[in-house]
Amino acid sequence: MCLIAFAIGASQRWPLVVASNRDEFLDRPTLPLARWHTDAGTEVISGRDLRAGGTWLGLTPGGRLAMLTNVRGPASLTGEKSRGELVTRWLDSDAGASSFAAQIDAAAYGGFNLVLGDFKSGDWHWISNKPGPGLESRALAPGVYGLSNGALDTPWPKTLALKKALYSALAAPSEEALNGELMAALRSRQRGGRDELPSTGVPLALEEALSSAFVDFPEHGYGTRCSTLLVASAASDGWNLAVQEYTHAHLAGDPSGTQNIRLNWS
Repeated sequence: MCLIAFAIGASQRWPLVVASNRDEFLDRPTLPLARWHTDAGTEVISGRDLRAGGTWLGLTPGGRLAMLTNVRGPASLTGEKSRGELVTRWLDSDAGASSFAAQIDAAAYGGFNLVLGDFKSGDWHWISNKPGPGLESRALAPGVYGLSNGALDTPWPKTLALKKALYSALAAPSEEALNGELMAALRSRQRGGRDELPSTGVPLALEEALSSAFVDFPEHGYGTRCSTLLVASAASDGWNLAVQEYTHAHLAGDPSGTQNIRLNWS
């Protein structure tokens, strides 16, 4: 996943909102959002990467959530383990974020950002193994955050634009209106100006192609594969969650469609 904006406790009506795009190679086999079980028996709600077996955004009916992005650079960290397995490891675990982070071998993974949430404890953390060595870990206070392929809240144009859209959407009169505003922002193909782009060490043409919220780079077989919205509304017994994933078709014959799952955290 390459772009996320999320709001934790920033709205009394919607205590958690996540808007995200997953960018990936178009030939990487993937399953859409669904309920499934890990080898340990944990029920998970997520899409799945069939090549490495992990996921980029997932949650459990018990109240745990994890979100992942890669960190971009000219000589990105490489590792023997799939970054996506960090998400399922968190969902399988009952450890707190600090204890969980202490068990991560930073050098075993390519560069990553990992956001961990636990509804029951109210704890939210951001963890990264860049710039390294070791891990950086930070507890997250209530607020609105943005994350792409740099550190948390790095002011890249598309990250700032999606955060701005999320701030605005929190004032929407209905869940339908909120979803509409956020999906429009996730579908934006507006690229950043050259003077606004980060310098991550990749060629300028690639930096430009990756600077829009919605990435469409067919000549490199790469693009935004799916957009996901997660909206939690306050309920008398906790939070009611609505998760929507839209799969984008880039090439003739590509599947597309929307998956919707609702659940309650109490």
